[in-house]
Amino acid sequence: MLDAEKKYIISRQLLKSGTSIRANVHEAQNSESKNDFIHKIKIATKELEDTKYWLILCDKEKNYPKNHFLNQKVQELGLVLYKILSTSIKSKNLN
Repeated sequence: MLDAEKKYIISRQLLKSGTSIRANVHEAQNSESKNDFIHKIKIATKELEDTKYWLILCDKEKNYPKNHFLNQKVQELGLVLYKILSTSIKSKNLN
């Protein structure tokens, strides 16, 4: 949608950060240790926050398309990732 409206910079940033979330979660699933898993999930949450930022910019600009469905999905994914992160940190501290 952004590419069709020639909003290339934000569209590329959204593509990078959005796909990086999944890539880092995938890497975490193949982590070498609990610390490595936590580190990769933290990177995924950073990318999630970047994605939220780019979506906020889209929402604030009146000439940019709004995507409430995507905003909702990013929020839901954030809840899942932050829960995974907090649970992993707690379980690491128990050992």
